Amino acid sequence: MSKTLLIRILLLIVGIIITIDCAVLMIIGKINFGSVVPFIIGVIFVIHGIYWERIRRFIRHHPLFKRVWYGLWGLFILWLISFMVFVWSLQQQIERSQQPAPTVAAIIVLGSGTVAGKPTPTLAKRLDTAAPLIDAQPNAIVITSGGVGFQRSRSEADIMASYLHETHRIPFERILQEGKSTSTEENLANSQALLAAQGVSITDPIAIVTSDFHTIRAARIARHQGYTHSITIASPTPLSIRYNAWFREYFAFVSGWLFGEY
Repeated sequence: MSKTLLIRILLLIVGIIITIDCAVLMIIGKINFGSVVPFIIGVIFVIHGIYWERIRRFIRHHPLFKRVWYGLWGLFILWLISFMVFVWSLQQQIERSQQPAPTVAAIIVLGSGTVAGKPTPTLAKRLDTAAPLIDAQPNAIVITSGGVGFQRSRSEADIMASYLHETHRIPFERILQEGKSTSTEENLANSQALLAAQGVSITDPIAIVTSDFHTIRAARIARHQGYTHSITIASPTPLSIRYNAWFREYFAFVSGWLFGEY
């Protein structure tokens, strides 16, 4: 098998997998940076896999396009290296976040979307991960954090509290609701008033429960806001969206850095 044919087959297989995966996500309503960008990349891979020879012949006769073509591939390789570094760092953070949690003064569960008045699978995993910790630490303050989404009537925090009560038998009296936030930054900022009202300082040990892919960004935002003893607790991401979530989180991490969230 020639090197050219191997490249074409690899591009075609990878492109088809990425395109189908992202198309399915967009069909079910998950239209965001982490689905649209890889979908475009997948389509480009498929086109290159099918028309590789035609593209090579075209750029050979057009020096300007040849430079642009090689430049774009060079940028893609650099981006791929940076993404691999991010994934490695994320895996290290996930391993640290899966260690047994010490005694904490509060447990904050970050929101992640609801559908028809129920937590999404990703959010349900966060709540399922938080429940044993809540049971094991009866003196810890519990906060569910998430606002009212677009075309929703209940806050995410309220739906999260109901899930903890109905699924894990955690009393409503133990759960404080922060129902105004629309981002991780707001989740943690708005929770500070609830903590202060209960006599808990953000310098006390505080557990932040979130999805595994989200642990790096959540930890950095918390540290930037003054949570000096925050402990991130990682919940598993459903396999069907795991790698797309990691991809999307890479761009969210870069965006957070650019906009000064940490």
